[in-house]
Amino acid sequence: MSIPEANTLAELIDDCTALPEELTGTGTTTPEPGAAAPWRVDEANYAQVVDLDAYV
Repeated sequence: MSIPEANTLAELIDDCTALPEELTGTGTTTPEPGAAAPWRVDEANYAQVVDLDAYV
């Protein structure tokens, strides 16, 4: 909070919605996500679902 005593509703909203500098991301970039590894359903996964045919 930067305004200890807000005089108007607008000041209060501005103060409450202001994000701290460390959260705004200025000056830092996040890395691009890599490609997801392909996944497969093996027999062990398949066996975990009882009565799978009823769902499919």
